[in-house]
Amino acid sequence: MLEGRPAETPEDLMRSRYTAFALGDARHLADTWFPATRPDDLMLAAGTSWTRLEVLGAETDPDGRTGRVRFRAHWREAGTGETGVLVEDSRFVRRSGRWYYVRAL
Repeated sequence: MLEGRPAETPEDLMRSRYTAFALGDARHLADTWFPATRPDDLMLAAGTSWTRLEVLGAETDPDGRTGRVRFRAHWREAGTGETGVLVEDSRFVRRSGRWYYVRAL
């Protein structure tokens, strides 16, 4: 997906976005963020290493136009060694055959 192939499901898109965060690929994050909710400037935290993704649940609405993914993303801060977990329930929308991240709840 990072090479431009559209994600088939919201979970596929979530996984590619996690990889983009881990690699520092702001362009992929911007390209897969729904334009109406995308921030003007994507600031990726330098020194934060994303170490593991756990998908807790994923679903697509019967109409195939919206979905959600619940996950835990583990991180480590390079300078301090501090670790943590981001827990998120993300919303996705499908437009013109492509899935986009909309927002976290």
